[in-house]
Amino acid sequence: MSGEKEKWYVQEVFWVQNGEKRIWRKLQRTAIKCLLLLLGAVFCAPILFLLSGSIMSRYELRESLLPLMADTDRLISWRFLPFYPTFGHYAKILFQTPQFFIVFWNSMKITVAVLLGQLVIAVPAAWAFAVYRFRFRKLLFTLYVVLMLMPFQVTMLSSYLVLDGLGLMNRHGAIILPAIFSTYPVFLIYRGFCDLPGGLVEAARIDGAGEWTIFARLGLPLASGGILSAAVLGFLEYWSLIEQPLAFLEDQSLWPLSLYLPEISLEQAGYSFVASVITLIPAVFVFLSGREYLEQGIVASALKE
Repeated sequence: MSGEKEKWYVQEVFWVQNGEKRIWRKLQRTAIKCLLLLLGAVFCAPILFLLSGSIMSRYELRESLLPLMADTDRLISWRFLPFYPTFGHYAKILFQTPQFFIVFWNSMKITVAVLLGQLVIAVPAAWAFAVYRFRFRKLLFTLYVVLMLMPFQVTMLSSYLVLDGLGLMNRHGAIILPAIFSTYPVFLIYRGFCDLPGGLVEAARIDGAGEWTIFARLGLPLASGGILSAAVLGFLEYWSLIEQPLAFLEDQSLWPLSLYLPEISLEQAGYSFVASVITLIPAVFVFLSGREYLEQGIVASALKE
């Protein structure tokens, strides 16, 4: 009997300890979820602020933003659920502001042209770095990486002189041409081509496949993730360009949407909120559509040569 009691006692202790561990793990998971929800709410607060401001009436916006317009010590009071919601600001922007559509299509033109140009230039360049062996290949690739790390402020003067010599100043080509030859998509797509086994390429050559056939039928399918991730990152970058258009475009009719928003005064705060929401929609759509490829690009860019 004593042995059975001892065995029963050991089992009770075991179940109690396991129960405490399960409870502790549940508490940890609950605490982590609450923390993540809190951080998510903090990060989403600007978006909610933007959406609520876009449907606020003109007078409610003036009351809320009065401390910004006047020299007062009062803090801004904001309601995420407006008392008198209205879509009048959307109607004003979409149906009565042709300037908005001009800058919107300017942004679309610049972004699409850059992405198509990068597809033509960056993909073959990445393929050459990954597959072919030539003199100074590593040195040239290192130079690409160094150029990728240089900010626009460093290259702005030299870019200005080159573009001015080519007669591209105050044209969309001044923004599109340098972006087409950006080194970052080459670096990103190169990682996808590096996964192609060298023996497979040699076997294809022995079987009589040409270089273009190998590139189109072996390289492109394997590097499709890197190409799409470069396209997603490129869209998010060039959709919101500010410094390059501000430096190379003088005519405001050529400005992209990113420069139109600062031109809206505080008296037109409702239109500013609506324009920001419309600007955000394409970026959010592209991000959600290519989120998986974007993660692949981030992982690939973290790998070492």
